[in-house]
Amino acid sequence: MKTTVLITGASSGFGLQTAIKCAERGFQVIAALRDPSKSKVFLTAGLSEETYRRIEVWQLDVTNTESLLNFEKKLNERGRIDVLVNNAGYAVGGFVEQIPVEAYRRQFETNFFGVIRVTQAVLPLMRSQKCGKIINVSSISGVIGFPGLSAYSASKHALEGLSESLRLELKPFGIDVAIIEPGSYQTNIWSKGMELPKEVHDSYSPYAFYLQALQNILNQVNHKDPREVAGLITNLARKKKLRNLRYPIGSGVKATLFFKKFLPWRLLEQMILKKILP
Repeated sequence: MKTTVLITGASSGFGLQTAIKCAERGFQVIAALRDPSKSKVFLTAGLSEETYRRIEVWQLDVTNTESLLNFEKKLNERGRIDVLVNNAGYAVGGFVEQIPVEAYRRQFETNFFGVIRVTQAVLPLMRSQKCGKIINVSSISGVIGFPGLSAYSASKHALEGLSESLRLELKPFGIDVAIIEPGSYQTNIWSKGMELPKEVHDSYSPYAFYLQALQNILNQVNHKDPREVAGLITNLARKKKLRNLRYPIGSGVKATLFFKKFLPWRLLEQMILKKILP
């Protein structure tokens, strides 16, 4: 029986590349997209006919109850999911003073509550199988908060805590949970995918200088190829057991985690602010 991998947010970035990589490795892939019309990305990806046939597109908006109910019905009809990759997400940018609370709620609806709802739908199948893997795509921002990304960082910190508890809860059922913690990669989330509330763009904003400095840093960063993360997720999907909970990946990520763990906060914040506001 072929391993079935379900990937949310599979129309671009890590989700798209993971769907392709898993299909190339012989997995049966369910690519869950909020907008099924975007499934044409698989037609234009230069895939072999065999690889393309292994990708099945499902409609799924992780924030919409009706969509989730239809999704759950299709899951039950299929009867088996071996690997769930919770990848659907986006980023809200801006500063706490200027971000409406509703924007924070929308951020959590996708990045956190969406993960919970999809996971709850899949778990009965995995428990009945007595096996399965859940791979949650977090971020380095889920380990350390950065200025201008409080909503995104808070949602990913919440995802990290959820994943820790979930891994402990599911061990007795033979289900593994892991967290991917990417650094900076060339995905839509940092370009057209980022939501910036209109207050952030105000030229009279007291944070205008800070926003410009952050944008300058972002433009200087060498965004790596998301296929690197897709390769890691695919390799984890192939493993019999996931020995570790966290899998950091990307340039400078391990150094950042080291500094976060061992440096006093006053020194760490000096390093961060000096890099942004020299």
